[in-house]
Amino acid sequence: MKKIYHMTALLTCTALTILPSCHNDKSSDHSDGVLAVDVARPVTDSVMLYRTYPGTAGARASADIVARVNGTLLTRDYTSGSLVDKGTVLFTIEPTQYNDAVMQSRASLETARSEYTYASNQAAAMKKALESDAVSKLDVIQAESNMEQSAAAIKEAEAQLNLALTNLGYCTIRAPFKGHITSSTVDPGAYISGGGSPFTLATIYDDAEVVVTFSISEPQYQQMLGIRGTPQEEIFRKVPLSFDNELAHKYTGDLYYTSPIIDKSTGTITLKCIVDNPYGELRDGMYVTVHMPFGASSHALLVKDSSIGTDQLGKYLYVVNDSNRIVYTPIETGDIYRDSLRIVTKGIGPESRYVTSAMLKVRDGMEVKPVEAR
Repeated sequence: MKKIYHMTALLTCTALTILPSCHNDKSSDHSDGVLAVDVARPVTDSVMLYRTYPGTAGARASADIVARVNGTLLTRDYTSGSLVDKGTVLFTIEPTQYNDAVMQSRASLETARSEYTYASNQAAAMKKALESDAVSKLDVIQAESNMEQSAAAIKEAEAQLNLALTNLGYCTIRAPFKGHITSSTVDPGAYISGGGSPFTLATIYDDAEVVVTFSISEPQYQQMLGIRGTPQEEIFRKVPLSFDNELAHKYTGDLYYTSPIIDKSTGTITLKCIVDNPYGELRDGMYVTVHMPFGASSHALLVKDSSIGTDQLGKYLYVVNDSNRIVYTPIETGDIYRDSLRIVTKGIGPESRYVTSAMLKVRDGMEVKPVEAR
């Protein structure tokens, strides 16, 4: 029993001596502290190249909502900035005097018609009396003249009634088309003087589609038309658009107008494209960047757009060199491609390895362990 005890103690001491040694070996495997980062190489592909041009968006149609009669504004029947349908009542103006004018015009018309009936019967009687020499021919002529005057009075009364009905109709102001409407320039209760000249109450914009207007130099326009291998119909359709503030949806436009003249002061041609606006994000007056094709590249370098950083010097990539060290690399970029890739026109080559992860943890000159996806 005594021998067994000494043997157990010996084994325990040996184990205690070995364990720290094993722990030290495990730590030494990671003592270098080198960060592993994912890297990728640029994708080479044939892409269309674009130039950007500033433009402005305008509603497909717009109209001032005006008062065309005098009177007190009774109601404003919409919410400022809302989308209203065609025919929606927007404003009403006090109609009492115009209702009275309609009633008076209708009475005048009835009087004129009655006078015409009397005059026409009298003229017929005069003609019959002339046959028996009961009246003179001059009397017949006078009777016919009275009938013609009565007929003219009917036309004048009808015109006055139409004018009165028109003015009464102006008391109810409706939307001429579906669109977004601005706030009113006056509040209910205000007196409107629209009889002399139309008084603007609001403006409505039909922005179900918007028109983007921009200018391009004449040589660049000709270069665009001369892109080989691409039909003009494709060049003019689905032109990419972008905005200062990124919107929730992507937009493209179809070119439909090219100015027939060149602006002599700028040497540019005005173009317009129509853009669907199903989500109502595009508004009249927005600034738009139009991306027009100007050529094709069969060996364009494409990198992940999310891997590109931006600082005061411009855009850059973190590139891993042959010594597995980070190199801060300024680059020049082109347009986005297939939503997630960006064309790089200068700064890297097709075999460059750029960092795609842990970008906030790396710095220029830092040693890393590059992990390249297969």
